[in-house]
This record gives sequence, C-alpha cells and structure tokens, in this order.
Amino acid sequence: MSEEALLALRSEFPTLTKGVHLISHSLGPVPRAARAHAETFLDEWENDSINAWAKWLPAVRDLADVIARVIGVQPGTIAMLPNVSIVQAVVASCFDFKPGGPFGNRNKIVYDELNFSTVHYVWREQARRGAEVVVVPSADGIRPPIEALLNAIDERTLLVPISHVLFRSSGLYDAKRVIDHAHSKGAMVLLDCYQSAATVPLELEAWGCDMACGGSVKWACGGPGAAYLYVRPDLLPKLQPMNNGWFSHKAPFAFDMGPMEYADDVWRMIGGTMPIPAIYTARAGWETIAKVGVESIRKKSLRQTSLLREFVEKRGFKVNTPSDSSERGGTMCFDFDGAEQVSRALCERRFFHDYRPRCGMRVSPHFFTSDSEIELFLEELDRARAGDPTPKAASPY
Repeated sequence: MSEEALLALRSEFPTLTKGVHLISHSLGPVPRAARAHAETFLDEWENDSINAWAKWLPAVRDLADVIARVIGVQPGTIAMLPNVSIVQAVVASCFDFKPGGPFGNRNKIVYDELNFSTVHYVWREQARRGAEVVVVPSADGIRPPIEALLNAIDERTLLVPISHVLFRSSGLYDAKRVIDHAHSKGAMVLLDCYQSAATVPLELEAWGCDMACGGSVKWACGGPGAAYLYVRPDLLPKLQPMNNGWFSHKAPFAFDMGPMEYADDVWRMIGGTMPIPAIYTARAGWETIAKVGVESIRKKSLRQTSLLREFVEKRGFKVNTPSDSSERGGTMCFDFDGAEQVSRALCERRFFHDYRPRCGMRVSPHFFTSDSEIELFLEELDRARAGDPTPKAASPY
C-alpha cells in the first residue's frame, strides 16, 4: 500500500485530530470502528442475555485468527488472554524444573537484561520452583546481546523468553537465528512480539518459533485486555499448565470434578473466562493492520525513523536506537539533559510520546503519521527545551 493510501486512513482514527500521536509503542490510537464493535457487544449483552455467549465465544476465536494472519501462523493456534504477565505465568506453570519430567533434565531459563520487566519478574521467581535463571548482560544497553545470549544457551536450557524488539532501545533480535540455535541445543523460545507485531513483519511459523506472545494495546491499535499466546501445534500436547481454568478443560460445560482433562486445542492455555469486551474493541485495530499489510507499514516506518534520527542527531542528542534498519523496530529513542522534564511538557501540549529511564524519549511514527507531524513535534520540543512556557498552539490541530 502506498504512503498516500496509508495517510488516507487517518480519518479512521479520531485521536489523530486531537494531537500528534507518536506513542504507538505504548498505546495505539483508538480506531473509529472500535466504538461500533463495543456497541455491538453491549447490544448483544442487552438483547440476547445469556444467549450472547453463542456469539462471544466464536468472537474469541475469530480475533485470534485475525492476529494469526498478522504474525504469520495458522488459524487455530492462538489463545487469547488478558495480558502478557498472565501469558508468561501460564507458560511457566507448564514446567516442573525437576529432573525426569516431559522436558528431561532441563531447568535453565535464559534471557537478557534488556527484557521487559514483567517477563523478568515472572521467570525470576521460577527459581523458587527449581529453575536456574540466567540473565545475560548487555554491552551497550542498546543492542540485543545476541552473541552472549547464544553462548548462554546450552543442553540444560529449557526456555529462552526474549523480546523480539526491546522496549528500551527498539533494538531488534534476529529471531530466527536465536530460534535455530536454541533448537540445536534442544531448547525452546518464547518470543515476546509486543513491540514488533503490526510494525515489523513476522513469519513465526516459518521461523519455527515454539511460542510467541504479545498484546493489542500498542502497534495493533486494539486497546488493553486482549493479549495472545501462540503455541506451535506439535508442542502443544506437551504443555499442561497448572495455571488453568474451566475453559482449559476439554469439556468445560460438563463441570467435571475429576482429574483435569486438557482441551486438545490451544484453549488448554486460556484458563478462565475471557475478557470479552476487550476482544470486541481489539478487533478493529487488528483488522486494519491485516488490511494495510505489515510490509507497507515497515517500509514507511524505516523511512520515518531514519528521518527522525537525522533530525535529533542534528540537535546533538544521544540516540539510543541502532542505526542499521535491520537492527531496529519502529521506535526512535533519544536523550539529552532535561529530557524528562521536556517530555512532560510536550505531553501536556498534546504531543504524545513518552520517557523511560536509561532510554530517554521514545517516539514512534506509525502508518498514519505524516512527515509534518514529526517536524511539528521537533519544533515544539525545541520550544519546550528553550523554556518557552507557551505552546505554539493550544493543540497542534
């Protein structure tokens, strides 16, 4: 899709008339259609009462299959959960970490120190259950420490839960290389695609990815509460989560009180009742991404992040994102003295982005972003940095 066609979709996002939105790495703008989907859910609840479940449960599978198209896997291989913390905990509950289980004598968990904190919190605590947790240091705090990570993966490694794109720098892992190396050692990879799905093309099935997760709130423009977990179909029978629920059962409406009998499909990972309102509101964003095509999004993203890098380097700022297009996601991270205070001022002036420690300002154009918005953002940054208390306009629109 051409850049002109991408910009023509701006009218589908009312948020874009109310400020400069450069924060899809944290919260994508609400699509106009999401409100209609939310009203559909409420109408079904009001008009159909308990019979609405005959529509709600299929809606869960339908959204999962739209996501499957975007991330490059087959329909029926994705479970919907409320958030990635729960996803990681459900996966962790599948493992015993003691010798002699279905995964042999493996108990080693390997990831890097640039991982998102929620992933670290979940896996670090598995040490209480017998896991050996290895956190690989980063040499520069920007690029994924891939060589050190690969060296840490050995015959005792069970799982490598890493972020495809690092939230702190937008550094991009060569996911297939990690997956191939992990498999050569008999280990599995759980790839967190929250910062890559919908802005970096994914071919998870072709890469042989064991498991992958992410959510809808960021680049997918789907709002909170609709995370996902992909599991490679041939791996699924080996996974029996202790963190489960009635929808994990092969016959949930039998209400059986005997031993757990897991669902044959990926719903064994789903647990309890799904967040149905979030399932409805998330659909519009994912459908838009699928329609636009991530290849088109990526092409424009690389051009605009390069443009943004050029602008901030001219200002003498420290850039904390790799320069090579093959090594970065869709965000540009940069820092300077006083950046946190300037960032707050810009957000108050409705130039939406954010600031993170050991990162600086995170700024993310998306497929709907115009070049003029990037220029407006930097002009306002200059004004705020110079101490001008008055924005150029009350709102950029």
